[in-house]
Amino acid sequence: MTTNTRPVAQRIRVRPRNKANLIIQATLIGLLLLTLYHLATFDSRGISPIEGIAKTLESFRTLFFEPRLKNVSLGEMLYALSITVAMGLLTTIFGALIAFFLALGAARNLAPRWLNNLITGGTAFIRAVPTVLWVLFFAVAAGLGSVAAVVGMTFHSVGYLIKAYAESFEELDAGVLEALRASGASWWQTIFQAVVPTSASALLSWTFVRFEINFSTAIAMGAVAGAGGIGFDMFMASTFYLDLRELGAFTYAVLIFAIALEWFATRLKGGLGARV
Repeated sequence: MTTNTRPVAQRIRVRPRNKANLIIQATLIGLLLLTLYHLATFDSRGISPIEGIAKTLESFRTLFFEPRLKNVSLGEMLYALSITVAMGLLTTIFGALIAFFLALGAARNLAPRWLNNLITGGTAFIRAVPTVLWVLFFAVAAGLGSVAAVVGMTFHSVGYLIKAYAESFEELDAGVLEALRASGASWWQTIFQAVVPTSASALLSWTFVRFEINFSTAIAMGAVAGAGGIGFDMFMASTFYLDLRELGAFTYAVLIFAIALEWFATRLKGGLGARV
């Protein structure tokens, strides 16, 4: 005997109209109307949108298909790139070392709650302030240059990596920690025999992600804070020399290094995962 089973029709629940939903809808409609109004009254200064798009595409064609060094040599460009890489690397190393020990106190399964709240609150404030503001803040004492850039980026890297490392530590199985504590292992033995080996892959991934961020930030700081490196050369090529071809050469140098860094990080993470 067979029985025919039909899916039971379920009624679609419509979100009721309340004050919060009406405010959100009114805000979105208001923003849409303001956008349409400004697009209609935008002062294009006699330049047609089609002409502007055509010139933009022409600039991109020159930038990416006609790269050429004119005001600097290949050796000078590589030296400037190495300065930017060094700033990003130093910032990441300093930030990772400081963040590792502070993250042990920020992890809820490894430290008391009062210490968790203290470190978490401090790092939330650090992350809320943009990196460029930290760099400019330290530039008051150290002056504009690579020192202020490294210190400011390190400050922000610590706040970023503490949160990432602490979340990786909290993913450890609670049973493993209880077993080690029951066997008489000390707190540091628990850290280096269970926490670090289990979280090594995640820590490496977060560190390389931060290195990529610091590398791109170091490029911007080269122009904003006078930190030097390839960022300063890109700034000079785009605003002083007005040479899109040279800017394209710098852009390709940055892209090649970023791709090589991603490849190296993937290989290193794969090798570490195989060992673990």
